[in-house]
Amino acid sequence: MGKLKSFFKSIQLKFIIIYILLLLIAIQVIGAYFARQLETQLLENFTESVNERVELLNYNLEQSLTEERDEDSPSIEADVRSIIYDFDSDDITGIQVIDNNSRVLGTTSQFDRENIGNRTTELRIQRALSAGNREENIVYNPQNGHRTLIISTPIENGDEIVGALSLEASMEGVYTQLNDINRIFANGTALAITVSALLGVLVARTITRPITEMRRQAKVMATGDYSKKVNVYGEDEIGQLAVSFNELNDQLQLAQATTEGERRKLSSVLSNMTDGVIATDEHGDIILMNEPASKLIGKNYIEVQSEPLLDVLGLNSHVNNLEEIKEIGSTIIDFSDDDQELLLKANFSAIQDEADEMNGFLTVISDVTEEERVERERREFVANVSHELRTPLTTMRSYLEALTDGSTWKDETIAPKFLNVVQNESERMIRLVNDLLQLSKMDNKDYLLEKERVEYVKYIDQVVDRFSFNLKDGLSLTRNLPKDHCYVWMDSDKLTQVLDNIISNAIKYSPEGGEINVTVKKERHHILTQVSDEGVGIPTENLEKVFDRFYRVDKARTRQLGGTGLGLAIAKELIEAHDGKIWADSREGKGTTISFSLPLMRKKRGRSS
Repeated sequence: MGKLKSFFKSIQLKFIIIYILLLLIAIQVIGAYFARQLETQLLENFTESVNERVELLNYNLEQSLTEERDEDSPSIEADVRSIIYDFDSDDITGIQVIDNNSRVLGTTSQFDRENIGNRTTELRIQRALSAGNREENIVYNPQNGHRTLIISTPIENGDEIVGALSLEASMEGVYTQLNDINRIFANGTALAITVSALLGVLVARTITRPITEMRRQAKVMATGDYSKKVNVYGEDEIGQLAVSFNELNDQLQLAQATTEGERRKLSSVLSNMTDGVIATDEHGDIILMNEPASKLIGKNYIEVQSEPLLDVLGLNSHVNNLEEIKEIGSTIIDFSDDDQELLLKANFSAIQDEADEMNGFLTVISDVTEEERVERERREFVANVSHELRTPLTTMRSYLEALTDGSTWKDETIAPKFLNVVQNESERMIRLVNDLLQLSKMDNKDYLLEKERVEYVKYIDQVVDRFSFNLKDGLSLTRNLPKDHCYVWMDSDKLTQVLDNIISNAIKYSPEGGEINVTVKKERHHILTQVSDEGVGIPTENLEKVFDRFYRVDKARTRQLGGTGLGLAIAKELIEAHDGKIWADSREGKGTTISFSLPLMRKKRGRSS
C-alpha cells in the first residue's frame, strides 16, 4: 500500500501522464483539424450541390413565370407545381415559389399547401423581392437536433424581379457521416493511449532512478552540508544536471552572503512594478529599467545604462543632487515634442541596505498626459462658462440698477429699451444653458438618435426653403443640388439642428449683398454637404479651433448677434454620432465653407416605384 501511494506521488507517474497527455493533445489537435476540414468540405460539397439545383430550378421557374399564356395553356400554378415536384428529393425537404406580389404559387410541403394563393410576409422573402437579396441560412432544430439549409433567392428576368424561390434542404446526411468518422477516430485514440501508457512506464523508469538519488543528495545540501558530491552516471541531460549540482554546491556559500541584500532590492522593485520603474545605485546611475519605462521615456535600457538619472529624466535644471530628489518625493516631467504631448509623473523612493544606508533610488513613472489634459480642459471650460454668464449678468444688473434708481423707469422712451436689453440678455443666457445641457447629454451619451430613411436632396431643399423666406435684405441664398435620389439613414431633427447652426452662422457673418451657397455632392459611398458664405473668414492658424467650445472668430460681433459659441461644437458631436465627418475651409476676408459628409444607404435593387 505504501509503495502504491509513493508511486502516485512520484515523478514517474507524472512522466507517464505527461507522455500520454502530449500524445492525446497531438491526436486531438490532428483530429479536430481533420474533423473541421472534413466538415467544411462536406458542407461545401452539399451546399454546392444544392446551389446547382437551385440555379437550374430558378432558371425553369423564370421561364415559367415570364411565359405568355393563352386559354389553352396550363395555369401558372400548375406549371410551377410540375417544375418543383420534378426537383423534389430526399435531401430537399421543401420548395416554395412566390410571385412578385408576395403570393405563394406552389409548395412541396403538405403543411403549407393551404397557403397557396395567399400572400407571404416572411422577411427573407420580402428582402428577396424588394432588394434582390439572396440569403443562405443554416437553422438548427433543438427538438430533434436536425440542421436544415434554407436558401431564399429572387427569380430575375434581366433587371426585373419576377418572383422568389425558397428551398429547404436537410443536412443530416452530412452530419451522420461526420459522427461515424468521429466514432472511428475515438476508438483509435483509446487504443493509442493504452499502448502509450505501457511505453511510458518503461521510459519513465530510466529517467526517475538518477533523479531520485539527486533528490536525496539535495536534502543533505539543505542541511548545510556541502562536503558530499552527486554521482554522475552519464553525459546526457541527467548527467549534466548532476554536474550542475556539484557546481551549485561550490557557489552556494558565496552566493548566500549577497542574497539578502539583492532580495531586498528586488522586493522593492517588484512592489512598484505597476508603471515604469527605474532603479539607480548610490551615485544616481541607472542600473535597472523595465519595459514600460523604456516606452515612456523613448529610450531602451542599453542607451541609459550607467547614465545619471537626473540627465535621463531632464531634471538637471530643477535638481542639483540626489538628496533634493529624496526631499521632492514626486514631480511632473514634460516629455512633449512637436508631434505629441507627453507628461510623466515621477515618484522617488530611496533603497536602503542592511545598515539603513542609502544605496540607490527607485523611480516609478506613469503617464498622466490624459489626466492633465482633462484637468486643463475642465479649468478652461469653467472659466469660459463663468465668463459667458458673467457678461450678460453684468449687463442686466447695470440696466436694472438704472431702472430702479431715480425716475428712469418712468421714462416711456428709455425704460422699454432697457427692458428689451435685459430680455435679450436673459434669452442669450437661456440659449447658453440649453446648449450646455445638450453638450452635457452628448458627453454622457445620454441621448438617442431616432434614425429613419430620408431622401436627402428633398430634405435639404426644404431646409433651404425655410431660410430663403426670412433672409436679410441684400442677401441671396443659392443651392446646387443633384437631380437623382440620395437616401441617408439619419435623425432629421438632429440634422436640422446642425444645418440651422451652420446656415445661421453664414447669414450672421455675410456682408450686405453677399451670397450664401448650399451645395450637395453625391460621392461613391458618402454624400457631401457644403455651406459657403462671403463673410470675414477665419485665420488659417485658428481653422482647427472653430469646432471647439466657446471659440469665436469675432467675439464682440458674435455676442452682439446672440451667439453662444457652442453651435459648431454641437454640430460636430451630432455629425460624428451619424458616423460622418465635419470640417471647415476658409480664407481670411474671402469667406468660409463648412463641409460635412454622411454615409449613403446601400442602393436597393428591383423595380423603381
